Amino acid sequence: MTTRAKFPLSRREMLSKAACGFGSLALTAMCAEPGGAATANPLAAKVPHFPPRARRVIFLWMQGGPSHVDLFEHKPRLRKQSGDPLPFELPKTRVLTDSVKNTQLMGPLSDLVQRGQSGLYVSDWLPHLAAKADELCLLSGMHTDSEAHAPAVRTLHTGSSVLVRPSMGAWATYGLGTENQNLPGFITIRPDLFGDGGNPQLYGSAFLPAAFQGTPLGEALRGPSALAPPNPDIRYLEDPSIAPGAQRRQIDFLQALNRRHLEKLGGDREIEGLIQSFELAFRMQAEAPGVLDMSKETKTTLDLYGIGEKETNEFGQQCLMARRLVESGVRFVQVTSVDWDHHAAIKKGLMSKCKSVDKPIAGLLSDLKARGLLKDTLILWSGEFGRTPYRELNPRAKQEEGMEGREHNPYGFTCFMAGAGVKGGMQHGATDEFGYRAVDGLVDIHDLHATMLHILGIDHERLTFRHSGRDFRLTDVYGNVVKAILS
Repeated sequence: MTTRAKFPLSRREMLSKAACGFGSLALTAMCAEPGGAATANPLAAKVPHFPPRARRVIFLWMQGGPSHVDLFEHKPRLRKQSGDPLPFELPKTRVLTDSVKNTQLMGPLSDLVQRGQSGLYVSDWLPHLAAKADELCLLSGMHTDSEAHAPAVRTLHTGSSVLVRPSMGAWATYGLGTENQNLPGFITIRPDLFGDGGNPQLYGSAFLPAAFQGTPLGEALRGPSALAPPNPDIRYLEDPSIAPGAQRRQIDFLQALNRRHLEKLGGDREIEGLIQSFELAFRMQAEAPGVLDMSKETKTTLDLYGIGEKETNEFGQQCLMARRLVESGVRFVQVTSVDWDHHAAIKKGLMSKCKSVDKPIAGLLSDLKARGLLKDTLILWSGEFGRTPYRELNPRAKQEEGMEGREHNPYGFTCFMAGAGVKGGMQHGATDEFGYRAVDGLVDIHDLHATMLHILGIDHERLTFRHSGRDFRLTDVYGNVVKAILS
């Protein structure tokens, strides 16, 4: 393990204040590989292990757990026996909770209709996405280990439910670098939606060099009002008070001091990271403002994503920004939609959430395809788990909004992939007749991560990092590539 050198607090403060003038607070300190040269660029594009199907990933995270039995899984028996006592046993932890005592099956709340030539079942609450059914690959044998949000969310993002581990975006950029050296390799859009400003662990790099962690795009993406023109922002990206030439001279002076200090210390990851952060922040000033400026997008494109419409404006902006970022060479982009945790008023809440993401996601698929990007961009849509096929009565809910909801279900749920490397119009795996447990084509989160890396041309067993005396990887000691879904 690398030992961090100690230096006076005043030195830290001086470096931090100097960094502010150059926009380096747009990024967290970026570190070189242990023992690597301070001038080496850790984000330089790298050769994959084998020819990749995809060059980039857009991860659409539906925080809270979308109800798979209401959106993608056709269960005639569940519909027929809705209202009946449960025909299967619950774990003892569930039986003891008041909200599910003496509970009943609850049939699908929406109509699931076969779509496209493939005949995939998609809810009528997702009409725009349903029109893209032949491009979707549904993984309906998904399962995970945790019933609670926090550990399940960490597992989805990092592969570990308890320990702090690098996020999957960090692993992807660690393995491949990025294609545009003037932008970060991993960007997460609106992580602050996930309460308390967002959890940095979900896009962090943990023990990987900090260059590979996600750079957040914050609340300014929404603009000053709900329907304002898009106005995404990275904090401290520019300093208009200083001319570029003067900035360059200041950076060169500071970098000379930093390298001299680094040489005296015999190596320090924080100083190495600061050096690289300054350089990337300076380069970002030339390119990032143009990438973040969506004002020149045509009305046709804005309408495609639902931008300017009340229900879809915010998520539509996120999806359009994701397209602009991957088009500009960013390796991994994460987009967040929250509030899919419907313990009560599920019909009203789920319909609303579906409306907010349906048109933007379909628009993203159409836009990427029209620009020739879908063929080498992997789209991954998932929550941290699914919902139960039985009713939960929430006594704390407002009666007029509906007390009925669905509990967390880690035992079986659906996610989908689209784009490069996966078969469209396919449903892989299945849950039982009621949608409770995955029984066929089982895919756990480690398998999902292994498959994502494989599509990027990475052997998940070879993508390792030495830490605390052993080699770590995103999939730990697990993971099988789901080859059946690969084109």
